[in-house]
Amino acid sequence: MAEYQTFEHDVLVIGAGGAGLRAAIEASAAGVSVALVCKSLLGKAHTVMAEGGLAAALANVDERDNWKVHFSDTMRGGQYLNNWRMAELHAKEAPERARELEAWGAVFDRTKDGRILQRNFGGHKYPRLAHVGDRTGLEMIRTLQDYGIHQGIEVYMECTVIRLLKDGERVVGALGYDRERGRFRLFKAKAIVLATGGIGRAYKISSNSWEYTGDGHSLAYHAGAELIDMEFVQFHPTGMVFPPSVRGILVTEGVRGEGGILKNSEGQRFMFDDIPANYKDQTADDPEEGWRYTQGDKTARRPPELLTRDHVARCIVREIKAGRGSPHGGVYLDIAWIKEKLPNASEHIKKKLPSMYHQFKQLADIDITQVPMEVGPTTHYVMGGIRIDAETQMSNVPGLFAAGECAAGLHGANRLGGNSLSDLIVFGKRAGEFAAAFAKENGNDQINAEQIEATARQSLAPFERGDGENPYQIQHDLQAMMQDLVGIVRNEEEMIRALEGIKKLWRRAENVSVAGNVEFNPGWHTALDLSNLLTVSEAITLSAIERRESRGAQFREDYPSKDEEFSKFNIAIGKDSDGNMKISRVPIPEITAELKQIIEEMG
Repeated sequence: MAEYQTFEHDVLVIGAGGAGLRAAIEASAAGVSVALVCKSLLGKAHTVMAEGGLAAALANVDERDNWKVHFSDTMRGGQYLNNWRMAELHAKEAPERARELEAWGAVFDRTKDGRILQRNFGGHKYPRLAHVGDRTGLEMIRTLQDYGIHQGIEVYMECTVIRLLKDGERVVGALGYDRERGRFRLFKAKAIVLATGGIGRAYKISSNSWEYTGDGHSLAYHAGAELIDMEFVQFHPTGMVFPPSVRGILVTEGVRGEGGILKNSEGQRFMFDDIPANYKDQTADDPEEGWRYTQGDKTARRPPELLTRDHVARCIVREIKAGRGSPHGGVYLDIAWIKEKLPNASEHIKKKLPSMYHQFKQLADIDITQVPMEVGPTTHYVMGGIRIDAETQMSNVPGLFAAGECAAGLHGANRLGGNSLSDLIVFGKRAGEFAAAFAKENGNDQINAEQIEATARQSLAPFERGDGENPYQIQHDLQAMMQDLVGIVRNEEEMIRALEGIKKLWRRAENVSVAGNVEFNPGWHTALDLSNLLTVSEAITLSAIERRESRGAQFREDYPSKDEEFSKFNIAIGKDSDGNMKISRVPIPEITAELKQIIEEMG
């Protein structure tokens, strides 16, 4: 029998980013015992990398904004595949959650009269993103962490969960390991909240940090939960492309929100070549709108650089493929041009975009106040995830809840910038609240010792193989294949090749070997991550093949148009009785007459 420490709590929260912290705070406030497990150090969660802001209809900059406009923008951005009830709750509750953060100590940028300042962002009709320069996610984590540590939450850092344990249909605990010492840890819990983030490390070029290996998606799937919308992977249009060591690191949309423009190697502002008809403004200047953009005979009522992320990413790829890219395989993002309009432009940029200024200065020796940046698309976010109930955040597995990026529904086919941070606190709060209620209503069930022993034995197997595969090589091969065959532009032939490749990689992963012992062994950690990466890669590829159309973040060159038939359902991934992935189509419930009218009124 493997040796392990045992910890017992009412609610176990796996993941300590914005969603996990907010869930833990809410569960603790309900008077239950809460454990918070994080794969890295507390405060290191990927939420700190969110730069642009938090989307909430506070109407501090434009009084015309309200929850109805925010709801309509979110549904339109998601191509109406969103869970409309989640989109409604999100739009209504985001302002309250933002003000709550402020009350807990978040220091937002301010309007002249002292209210929370909001900026423009892609897909949002009005300035809606509450921000702290370009360090909003960092401020959110700081605030939630400082507030949360006083709530009696037990934190287990540098601990990776490798299996959810069940008694019958219900989850009753989880088995993980301490990354430093390699010792197993058993967590008994009456309810579990997954808040593990995304899947970006399944791709070669990604803005995501090393923790983003699809842990929550995979844990839930193997526990019997359904995943939906996995075909929708968002490629952020602007990641660093030079130097190579930092390729993929995010360049916030806030750069474009503050006036940054995209140009190709010929100096052309190419986004004007592809403005959708409903985005153009053929009328006279509207003084209420305050701004209007013109290039030659082309006019847009908002800067075309702030079109939705999937649209901008595809336009950038088009320029690169046409030979109009930058020397290092990207395009140019220019914020320095505002010197023409602002006498103190350099100081303005440093104030509004401090992280971006220092990031390029320190990593690439580029002064963005003087010269353009080289940027290109980077794997950024997955709209797909665990299928959950809109009100409670519980999956189809009793006692298993999810919030944040590993949960699906809010964003539909494409996420609007800024909706991720408000998603974390709106649904993190709900997940913690209902997980605590579930824990109070349900006692502890039995932990199956055989499940623990089998999982521990499987986890340690790589040490027993002397001449197996290198885990790093398998991960590298998977990332390269997903980037090439299931990336921004897809077709069935390539994705079928990817599926065959994934099957081969599964077989190779079963023969993986590592040297040394369990004490801080990165090779072993990588070997254990492979199952998660392969699970989510297979789910993404199967779902993308099934959706034979282009919509939102999925672009199929063999099916370049939308198909009305595919607007009626979400594609779900589950496990069949033989343990294989099965695809099903989940009908989208009919939207209420009131919400339908709101969408129609908002155009």
